Amino acid sequence: MTEKNYIDVVYESSKKPFTTYPEKLIKFLVKKYNLKKNSKILEMGCGRGEFLNEFTKLGMNGFGIDLSNFAKNYCENAEIKVLDVSKEPIPYSDNSFDIVFSKSFIEHFYYPEEIFKEAYRILKPSGILINLTPEWKYIYRSFYDDYTHRTPFTKKSLEDIHHVAGFNNVKVQSFKQLPILWSENFITRNTFAIFSELSRFLVPENFRMTNKWIRFSKELMLLSSATK
Repeated sequence: MTEKNYIDVVYESSKKPFTTYPEKLIKFLVKKYNLKKNSKILEMGCGRGEFLNEFTKLGMNGFGIDLSNFAKNYCENAEIKVLDVSKEPIPYSDNSFDIVFSKSFIEHFYYPEEIFKEAYRILKPSGILINLTPEWKYIYRSFYDDYTHRTPFTKKSLEDIHHVAGFNNVKVQSFKQLPILWSENFITRNTFAIFSELSRFLVPENFRMTNKWIRFSKELMLLSSATK
């Protein structure tokens, strides 16, 4: 039997097809953090490459690392390197990147503090680290549905791990993966935010996976940023 890797199984395209979500998320983050065109960005755990690809489409110089080479097929405008960062250092020199980004990555390690130390090392002075990781408070029921999850995070633990690695200007917030809630229109954003909270409280847990609105109203992420 041919052995399959994590990306092939968990993110197999027929189960989790490519969507417009990466484009919406990256445009939101670029605006939120005022990320500049021509910035040099590294995505840790770039997976299928769909988020890194959006950064490159916005004019950034993209680099990615992952256990899988899947992203090489999808994100042709970025340099992708295959490695296990739990066993070897990130293969870039000190002060190399303007931005280091990860989504659903740091929770996969027994010792995530080593990842933060490496991110700090390769960032340029004043460079920014942006992370998205599941928020334990809201996702504890399903966190270990992913057998590769190792370390859950709370707001406090995520803030502390940044400071231990030497980062400044650490900001951590709860974040829902529902683009309508990022709208610049105050009325739209807040109206749907109320509906989302009602869905989180009132819809029974066994309906969580029936649609994305219910799932991502219940499964909050932590969005963090910090500078070197």
